[in-house]
Amino acid sequence: MNRLIKANNKVEVDPDASEKLQVCKDDFLHALEHDIKPAFGASAEALEHFLARGIIIWGPSVSGILEDGTLLTQQARVADTFGLVSVLIEGPPNSGKTALAAKLAKDSDFPFVKVCSPEDMVGFTETAKCLQIRKIFDDAYRSQLSCILVDNIERLLDYGSIGPRYSNLTLQALLVLLKKQPPKGKKLLVLCTSSRKQVLEEMEMLSAFTAVLHVPNLSQPEELITVLEQFDLFTKQDIHKIYNQISGHNVFIGIKKLLALIDMARQTDPKVRVIKFLTKMEEEGCLDLGTMIH
Repeated sequence: MNRLIKANNKVEVDPDASEKLQVCKDDFLHALEHDIKPAFGASAEALEHFLARGIIIWGPSVSGILEDGTLLTQQARVADTFGLVSVLIEGPPNSGKTALAAKLAKDSDFPFVKVCSPEDMVGFTETAKCLQIRKIFDDAYRSQLSCILVDNIERLLDYGSIGPRYSNLTLQALLVLLKKQPPKGKKLLVLCTSSRKQVLEEMEMLSAFTAVLHVPNLSQPEELITVLEQFDLFTKQDIHKIYNQISGHNVFIGIKKLLALIDMARQTDPKVRVIKFLTKMEEEGCLDLGTMIH
């Protein structure tokens, strides 16, 4: 249609457009590339968003999680196993759980990958939320190999620590769907993330998962230095100075939080960058320079 629009002082359609109007193969390809998003298939944009900072292997625990996750993915793919494999990836806030889950979902290479996130259900009633979750699972059952990433499961349940309160309707829906075997010949991998393992245990959800993978925070000076060496922010002298300052002291910081502090330090004058970085870590409760580890 755009080919038949005259670009004069005012926009007008060629009066002979009805005779010239033809839809070509190029029009379909353009629409598929720019206008139409497939209802099924992989949620590529969502996964790329979660993996925007990549995966940093800062210690053996991260490698172990990826290895165990790969084994569980292979278990979900094998023909002579049960059709359902559900995995809970839990750990402290800002420890990189969602990024690891997205990495496993992307590397699974399943034709159907969908993300079920509370961000997409803001303002939903309990019933509407349950229907949306059910639709995602029903769509997954149509593909031979499917993967669903349920992010921040306690937020999906409307959990609040003051009270506490949660949506029992959503909880019961998730419990049913996490235990429901897909149709014969179909394989489903469900990856869930949570910062509240204890809460899920009290809700009797842990028994619904095939496996639980724990994502720890960085707790050793060497692990923090490994991350800093991935960036061109600090000089070798700066990194050596940071290591001397934190060596022997308590360190406890999530990788996501550490990356945010690195971004902040990038905006700081290089002359005071090390001092500012260490000060912010201490202010955030991620570093205790007053306590020595014996």
